[in-house]
Amino acid sequence: MTHEQLWAPWRLAYIATNKDSDQRADDCFLCRYLAEDEDHDEENFVVARGPHSVTVLNRFPYNNGHLLIAPAQHKANLEDLDDDELLDCMQRLQQMTAILKKTISPDGFNIGLNLGKVAGAGLPGHLHWHLVPRWNGDTSFMPVLGDVNVIPQSLAALYTLLKTELEA
Repeated sequence: MTHEQLWAPWRLAYIATNKDSDQRADDCFLCRYLAEDEDHDEENFVVARGPHSVTVLNRFPYNNGHLLIAPAQHKANLEDLDDDELLDCMQRLQQMTAILKKTISPDGFNIGLNLGKVAGAGLPGHLHWHLVPRWNGDTSFMPVLGDVNVIPQSLAALYTLLKTELEA
């Protein structure tokens, strides 16, 4: 069996990051995006800011439309969220699920929260939900044979689509 190369140079930024960081707020990309002026939202792929939450496109998506929804405050544990933060995050999950259904027509979703490094959290200091659209048959030959996901839409195009829908 021959092995083909699939070049993905945009993944280097993820691979090269320090995975042993203690994830202080000053090391956190979510906190950095929240601290920046909203004029930077497009380049940071910040889709929405709520009173107690932020929604961003995942730069390293499992599938097209993969969003991260997080509390605005840097908190690592679910029990650290107050009622307003939890409600805002859940309402944003609900809203973004409906918008993704309308705009990209997935057949279902995976919605998950990884708490702590051992559970797979890539950003263990700032909890966040993954909202991952799924389609029937989206496990094509690429992930099965090549351990590769194929994302059919650019982050910039998806960002524009979601922002347009949010503003409608």
